[in-house]
Amino acid sequence: MAKFSWCILIFLCIPNFLLGQRIITGKAVDKNTQNPIPYANISIVNSDKAILSDIDGSFEIEVEEQDTYLRVSYIGYIGKKVKINTNDFYLIQLDRDIEKLDQVYLKSTGLLANRIIKKAIAQKKYNDPDLKFSSYSFRTYNKLIIDDQKNSLNIELDTTSREIKTIIEDGRAYLSEQISDFKFLKDEGVKQEIVATRTAGFKEPVYELLSLKVQSNTWYKEKYTVFGNDYAGPLSKNPFNNYTYKVLDTTANDRPAFVIYFQPKREKKVAGLEGVLYIDTLNYGLQKAVGQLKGEVEISAEQDFVYYPQEDIWFPKKQNVTILPGSGGKKVSIFGGNISLGSLPEEQDVSSKLFLNSTSINERIVFENVDKDLKKVSSIILTPNATSQPISFWEENRSIPFTERDENTFQKVDSIVKNQNINRKINVLQNFNIGYYPIGFFNLDLRTILKYNDFEGLRLGGGGVTNDKLSKVFRLQGYTVYGFKDREFKYNFGAGVSLNKKTNTWLNASYTKDIQEVGSFLYLSDARVYSLFEPRLVNINFYYEYRAFESSLQHNFFPELLSEFQITKTKIEQTGGYRYLNDGKLYSSYDLTELTASFRWSPFSDYLEAPEKSIEVNVGYPKFSLQVVQAINGMLDGDFRYTKIGAKMNYTINRITQNNTEIILEGDYAIGDLPLTHTFHAYPNNPNKDELLQRFSVAGRRTFETMYFSEFFSDRLATLQIKHRLRPLEISKKIKPEFVFVTRHAIGDISNQAQHQNITFNTLEHGYNEAALEINKILFGFGLNFAYRYGAYHLPQIEDNIGFKFTFYFQL
Repeated sequence: MAKFSWCILIFLCIPNFLLGQRIITGKAVDKNTQNPIPYANISIVNSDKAILSDIDGSFEIEVEEQDTYLRVSYIGYIGKKVKINTNDFYLIQLDRDIEKLDQVYLKSTGLLANRIIKKAIAQKKYNDPDLKFSSYSFRTYNKLIIDDQKNSLNIELDTTSREIKTIIEDGRAYLSEQISDFKFLKDEGVKQEIVATRTAGFKEPVYELLSLKVQSNTWYKEKYTVFGNDYAGPLSKNPFNNYTYKVLDTTANDRPAFVIYFQPKREKKVAGLEGVLYIDTLNYGLQKAVGQLKGEVEISAEQDFVYYPQEDIWFPKKQNVTILPGSGGKKVSIFGGNISLGSLPEEQDVSSKLFLNSTSINERIVFENVDKDLKKVSSIILTPNATSQPISFWEENRSIPFTERDENTFQKVDSIVKNQNINRKINVLQNFNIGYYPIGFFNLDLRTILKYNDFEGLRLGGGGVTNDKLSKVFRLQGYTVYGFKDREFKYNFGAGVSLNKKTNTWLNASYTKDIQEVGSFLYLSDARVYSLFEPRLVNINFYYEYRAFESSLQHNFFPELLSEFQITKTKIEQTGGYRYLNDGKLYSSYDLTELTASFRWSPFSDYLEAPEKSIEVNVGYPKFSLQVVQAINGMLDGDFRYTKIGAKMNYTINRITQNNTEIILEGDYAIGDLPLTHTFHAYPNNPNKDELLQRFSVAGRRTFETMYFSEFFSDRLATLQIKHRLRPLEISKKIKPEFVFVTRHAIGDISNQAQHQNITFNTLEHGYNEAALEINKILFGFGLNFAYRYGAYHLPQIEDNIGFKFTFYFQL
C-alpha cells in the first residue's frame, strides 16, 4: 500500500514538474510601424538569462515557474518590462526614444561602430590565426542532422506519412558524423585529414558530403561560406561598401565585448548576412559571431571563440549552422546538391517540419610546433580506416552527446536508403554529370544516342563502357551509330587495363571508324567535358572520314595534373573535293602516324584524396591545358611529318556581387606538312545561309557566332573570349534572365595556302573581332544571343555581320 501511495504522489507531481519550466516565444516590433526589431536584448528580470532576438525580431526563451517579467531593450527605443503569464507568445511593441533619436546621437553611434570595425580589421594580423601564426592544428568533431522541429521540442508528431513518422519518432531523418584533424601552414594553407566518418544508410563514404563546405572556419576573410554559398564578410577589406553597423550593447564579463549589429547595405547586388559581432574591447578580436538570413530558407550561422591568454587570441571553439523552412520553402540538398534525404516543406502549417543542423567542436588546439611536411598534400585526405573506426574510437573523440535516438537513425535510415534505392540515385547522378547512365555493369554513353549535323543528318546509336560491377581491373568500351543522311555506320570498340587505381592509370587500345570536323583540335585531357546538348554540331558540314588504331596511357601525376599519352595510326579519306598538294603529289587520302602528349593542370583547385581515388571538390582558376602532337612520316606508313602545339587557359572570376567573368585564352601553332584536315579553326558557328533568319540556330558556349563555317583556317592561331555575367534579374520565381556581355577576338595565318586545292578560305592575319549580348534562361533554360562582327573582316552587307540565335542552358 505504501509503494502504491508513493507512485500516486510521484504521478501527481509530474505535471507540476513539467510546468516548472517552459519555452515561450515572441516578437519585438516598432510600435508605430510594426517593423521587426532585429537583435533586441531579451532578458529575464532578476536572472542572468538573456538572449538576442533574430533578424525578424522573433525570439524563443526558456522560463522557470518563478520568473515573472521579461525585459526588452534596444538602442533608440524605450525599454519595456512584460509580465510573464500563461501565454506562450508575446508581441512586444517598443516606443521610440525621442531624445535618443537626436540626429547627433545616431551619427555618433554609427561613427563609434565604424571606428570599432576599422580597428578590428586593422588588428586582424594579430587576431586572425592564419595571419598571426606560421602554423597551428586542431581536431574537429562534426555532427550533421536533418530532424523535425516539433520532435526536437518534444511535441507529439501527428502525420499521415507513416514513413516519415517512423523515422522521426525512432530516429532522425538523416545523420552523419565526422572527426577530422586540421593543420595549417602559412605557405600551404589549411589541410584536412578525415580520420573517422560515417553516414546513416551508407557503408561506403559519400564523397560529395565529405567535400561539402558547411561553414567557414573564420569570419575574418573576404567571404563567409555557408553550405557552399558565399556571403560578403563583415570584416572584409572594404566592409562599409556592403554593410552598415551599429553598436547595440557591451557585455559585462572578464573580457568585455562590443556587440556590433551589421546589416546588408546592397542586398540585391551583394549576397550578405545580417547579424552581430562580439568584438573584444581590449584586443579587438572576435569573441562570437552570428549571421542570419531569412527568405526562402532561414539560415543561422554561429561561431563561438575561446580565449588563450598566453597567445592573446580568440580561437574558434564551436560552430553551428541551422537551416529552417522560410517563407518560400526550399529543399535542403546535400551530396553536391543532387540528393535530398530531407526537405524543408513550403507550407508552414504542415505537421512534419524538418530542419538541418550542423555542429562542430574544435579540440586539441596547438599553436606553432606543427608538422611542416604538408607539401603536395591534397586539401582533404580520407584515411584508409576512416570508414571502419570502432565504436570505442567514436566514444573517445565525440564532443557532442550521441543519444539512443541518434543510434536508431543509422538503423532506420539504412532501411529507407535501401527501400528508396538512394545509392542507385547517387550513382546515376554522378555518372550523368560526366555523360553516362549506368545500367548494371554497363555505363551508357549519353553522347552517342542522338545527334544531328548537316553532313550525317540524324545520327542515332548507342555505346558506353563497362564499370566496376564487371571488373575493377579492366573495362570494355565501344559505340555504333548510323547517319541517315550519309547512310553510313560508324563504330568504335576498345578495352583498357587499370595499372593503378589511385593515380587513375589506364592502358587503353581501340579501333575507330568515324568522321571528324576539318580543322578541329581536341584536347585528350578534356575528353569527358560533357554537355547533354552540343549546339555547334548542328550546323557543321565539313568533315573527313577516318579509320584509327589507338593506344594510350592515362595517368594522374598528382590530383591537379592529369595526363594522357597516345600513339595513333590513322587512315584519312575526304568527304568532298578537297586535295592536299605536297611535294608535287595531290592527296585525297593519306596515312598519319601521330604521337600525342596531353596535360591538364589545375593548381588552384582543392582535392579530396581517398585511398582509391582523388576528387576535385573546389574548382580553382586558372586552369591550364597543353597538348603536343608529333606526326612522323615513314613510321607505320605515315605520309607526313608535322608538329602541332596547343595551349589553353580557362579563368573564371567569381565575385561576391553575384557577377562573374570568364576568360578563355588559347594559342595553337603548327609546322611541317600539314593538310587542311589537321589545321586549326576558331570555332565558327554561323551557317552558310543567305538570309539572317535562315541562319537562326543555337549559340555555342565559346564559338564565334558571326564567323561562317569553313571561312577561315590557320596553322598559327590565337583566340580570346571574355564573358561577363551579371547577376540574374529576378522577375519571378521561375523567370530569372541572366545578361551576359561577350567579346571574342582571333588572329592567325597559314603557310603555303596554295597547297590546299579545290577549296576557298580566308586567313586571320588582320584580326577578327566580335561582340555579343546574351540574355540567358529567359524561360525553361532558353534565351537569346545577339552578335555583331566588326573590324578588318566586317562584311559589306550589314545583316551579314549579325548573328541572331537562341541559347539553351540545361540544368539538372
